[in-house]
Amino acid sequence: MRTKIVVIAALLLNGFLVNAQEVKTSKADKNYDKFAYVDAVKTYEKVAEKGHKSVEVFQKLGNAYYFQSKLEEANKWYTELFAMNQEVESELYFRYAQTLKAVGDYKKADQMMEKFYQKSGTDNRARIAKSQKDYLAEIKKNSGRYRIQNAGINSEFSDYGTAFYKDELVFASARDTGSISSRKHSWTNQSYTNLYGAKVTDNGNFESPEKFSKSVSSRYHESTAVFTQDGNTMYFTRNNFNNGKKGRDSERTILLKLYKATKEGDKWTNVTELPFNSNEYSVAHPALSADEKTLYFASNMPGTIGGEQSDIFKVSINADGSYGTPENLGDKINTEGRETFPYVTDNNELYFASDGHPGLGGLDVFVTQLKDDGSVGSIKNVGEPVNSKMDDFAFLIDNKTKNGFVSSNRKEDNLGYDDIYKFTEILPIPKDCEQLLTGIVVDEESQEPIDNARVVLYDSSENKLKELTSDAQGKYDFGKVDCDTKLKIRAEKPTYNTNEISVTIPNESGVTDSKVALELTEKRLKIGDSINTALNIDIIYFDLDKSNIRPDAAVELAKVLIFMTQNPTVKIDVRSHTDCRQTAAYNLALSDRRAKSTIAWLIKNGIAADRLTGRGYGESQLVNDCGCEPTNESNCTEEQHQKNRRSMFIIKSL
Repeated sequence: MRTKIVVIAALLLNGFLVNAQEVKTSKADKNYDKFAYVDAVKTYEKVAEKGHKSVEVFQKLGNAYYFQSKLEEANKWYTELFAMNQEVESELYFRYAQTLKAVGDYKKADQMMEKFYQKSGTDNRARIAKSQKDYLAEIKKNSGRYRIQNAGINSEFSDYGTAFYKDELVFASARDTGSISSRKHSWTNQSYTNLYGAKVTDNGNFESPEKFSKSVSSRYHESTAVFTQDGNTMYFTRNNFNNGKKGRDSERTILLKLYKATKEGDKWTNVTELPFNSNEYSVAHPALSADEKTLYFASNMPGTIGGEQSDIFKVSINADGSYGTPENLGDKINTEGRETFPYVTDNNELYFASDGHPGLGGLDVFVTQLKDDGSVGSIKNVGEPVNSKMDDFAFLIDNKTKNGFVSSNRKEDNLGYDDIYKFTEILPIPKDCEQLLTGIVVDEESQEPIDNARVVLYDSSENKLKELTSDAQGKYDFGKVDCDTKLKIRAEKPTYNTNEISVTIPNESGVTDSKVALELTEKRLKIGDSINTALNIDIIYFDLDKSNIRPDAAVELAKVLIFMTQNPTVKIDVRSHTDCRQTAAYNLALSDRRAKSTIAWLIKNGIAADRLTGRGYGESQLVNDCGCEPTNESNCTEEQHQKNRRSMFIIKSL
């Protein structure tokens, strides 16, 4: 009692007022910061249930459930958070949208994604969502292509991440709870996972799962393995722990690494970590290309678009057993969200899980084609029933039998946490449409090809996609482009005006041919051409019944003057016209006076008389339907009549 009194007195003397809610929140904060989300949630919820409303408490409750992939529970607290109408970080709009999908409220989820775009428009997730507002319709097109059911090998604990190995299915499980020394992971309050194997029976079912390899098992997580075709090499995920030593990052957290083991007799041995691992970031979930020359994996290593989230990378496996430099698969696949659990088929299709691309909720499974030139095809959501409102990941399929597995924490037919589901593909996802974009650059007037023109391809948002130069025949070839898109092609060359055309790429395989016509900056003129059009000279107008040069006409005549001065061999024929009012004879005489007036102005300003000819044409060549014969009357407006009162300048000699 004396000790308590002393402590209380000391607190009062120092001016501290401590209440029970703050003590509890402080304890929860410590658990939250250590990723002990199960313990943190218990305390935060007690505080919230007693009416303590706080942006921080609701945010951390939502996050704690979100990071455990308990999206429905996270939705409850994010809803409380947003009901407070307080300013929150943009990322919370994205998370809230994901949890809204988990409870089936796609309309509100889309509204949150729109606000996420407004606050973070440069984020790849926001940009993709903005461009794919009809994502649910697209998902529906790809749905119904699988028959799916619980695999029958699950426990009440987490089971996920399958791999084919001879006549076994190897997977990760947290079911190892029988040992007194069994340790639990504070994030989920479940035992650390080990690799288990279940042999396939003759009827296609499984025998009871057993631990896959005692020599590989450790005190921490082992999960997600992949095997070479000869069955003698295994790549797998494990916490940063090897040879009895654990490694931590700068914040004292034990992250994930990739390891390699080889088979000697009946035992897996020579467990070594891969050289691109690090104590400071995680590397996990390996997958092999069909030729086993490329290893794919998920990581948040430097160069990750998602920052602390994971991207999918690849690294070459060299003939001598060494490895190349890991490469990020790029922002067509990776986003600021989670891209993880890659799997590559023998047809070079990449399946992966993502919450950054538009989906049904949580992680969804997507597929794309890995092309020979290093590019990737369109990103397609594989639809229901493989995907659900919850997390769906670790897709695996045998293309020969069309049978496969996926992991999910969905509600349906679930024994607890993550379960493994088996499926049969009954209809494949449609193959990518492939379009080639070719074309030619030509002279607008002669239609002759223009070589060495700079030709640039842009998407509809003015993002530069490709650039090349037209060949000797004026041709260009942009190669493969995305189907069902609108693109822009811009061509330019010295002495020509730059031109841009829009091209619509159809949603079917084929070749789209295009043509860009360039206009000469200084046009080539020939005998018979009108320099009015060539030099952009406005029509020279005259007042009714008059032939004197108006001030505005003098401005346009100055262009003719400059042109003839710069081209001293050119000879011009001046052709003057009138409207239809007055008699034909009167108009013929009037137009002739106008032609002579125009010629006189040019001679007065320095042009030799022998370079100029001209005459009047009266009303014989009207440019509209404003004729007056035989009544000498017309209903046309003054503006319409004035278009006929004009002078034209035709080249007679160069």
